[in-house]
Amino acid sequence: MEMTKKLSDAFNKQVQAEMWSSNLYLSMAIYFMDMGLEGCANWMKKQAQEELEHAHRLIDYSSKRGGKARVSQIDEVPFEWESPQAVFEHVYKHECHVSELIDKLMDLAIAENDKATQEMLRWFVNEQVEEEETAKGILDKFAVYGVHGLYCIDHELGKR
Repeated sequence: MEMTKKLSDAFNKQVQAEMWSSNLYLSMAIYFMDMGLEGCANWMKKQAQEELEHAHRLIDYSSKRGGKARVSQIDEVPFEWESPQAVFEHVYKHECHVSELIDKLMDLAIAENDKATQEMLRWFVNEQVEEEETAKGILDKFAVYGVHGLYCIDHELGKR
């Protein structure tokens, strides 16, 4: 069964969102590099790479299923935040937003009765649970350690 046009178009929008996310995390990495927080920068660079991998996974799947994969313009991402903690608050909110996008994509696959795509998207659903949990865990460390624990958080994130 070929992917429907409606589902193919939705995949393209998700590819755009994943690429925007990659740029966002790269921008956050630069923010941290400029502050000398190499561990946080390292974590963000790896996040940026993961988001590109997600885009590639969507493109590859769409192409295999007869979809019309497209790469469209990526809007500018933020590049300033008020604090390192504010960056991770943004990360958490952003991952919750991406989870909503994936849920809508899954809802469309269900509506289109495309079981193969539903199965493929389960990986993304599970990935988003992990992404939200990780971001929330970092925020929890800020809550416990406060800004004075930034060195510990930076050190820990550098191990990723």
